[in-house]
Amino acid sequence: MLRLRRPDRAPWRRWLAGLLTWLVATLAPAEPPRFATLDWTLAETLVALEAPPRAVAQIEAYHAWVGEPALPDTTTDLGLRSQPNLERLASLDPDRILISPMFANLTPRLQRIAPVQSLPLYRPDRDTWHEMRELTRSLGRLVERPEAATRLIDRTERKLEALRGRLAEDVPALLVVQFMDSRHVRVFGAGGLYQAVLDRLGVDNAWSRPTNAWGFSLVGIEALAGLDARLVVVEPYPAGVRESLDDSGLWQHLVASSRGTPIVLPPVWSFGALPSAGRFADRLVSALESDDAA
Repeated sequence: MLRLRRPDRAPWRRWLAGLLTWLVATLAPAEPPRFATLDWTLAETLVALEAPPRAVAQIEAYHAWVGEPALPDTTTDLGLRSQPNLERLASLDPDRILISPMFANLTPRLQRIAPVQSLPLYRPDRDTWHEMRELTRSLGRLVERPEAATRLIDRTERKLEALRGRLAEDVPALLVVQFMDSRHVRVFGAGGLYQAVLDRLGVDNAWSRPTNAWGFSLVGIEALAGLDARLVVVEPYPAGVRESLDDSGLWQHLVASSRGTPIVLPPVWSFGALPSAGRFADRLVSALESDDAA
């Protein structure tokens, strides 16, 4: 009896295995670029884009001054922003190191480790909100997530529009300050993040005097006297300052003359980008609403 030989399936199996390997390699998400940054504004935006940097300088201080979005626990601390630990940075083998212009003096040392890219924000004579949008788009392209950048921009702008609709029509002019010590404050005005947010909320800023490139003036608290406004204090307080204000007759006078109880907000990075803008707007409007309800 004639017996038929079974066909050799080995070539077919090898072809199928090769096809599956090719499909896995093609469809699997590529490993995201390994970025390190010294700048907290870039760090918060990368986290918001769901592409957090592998390493950031002064992580503990980041959480004290920026607050949110929090960095992942796996983020490596590079030490001081002005004096990063170069050996630790080199051991991480980053694809690129991201800085802002204020760290430009470190470029010669950093570029021995990896390519360095500087992304500006808060440039003179530029619209702050436009600059924050452009920074977000630039980072979105760098991390190969342009759609995420578009979503972050749209989400933030919709959020501020909704928050504006929640405000009462009689919100007084605000005076936004942050303490440097018991007698000196940064008071925020034109060119800064807080001003950009107030503009979109339709709230007046009582501080119309000249500001620096970062959108603030450094003044003694006596410079705030006589301004018809409601005080807004952004934390954190330097060590010992909160306690010393209780004994400051000048500060107590300013508190008494504030148009409503002074508002104290948790830390919001005043030199930040869209994540900080959304956080500041949300905290400010919530505080104003709480007072209206009371």
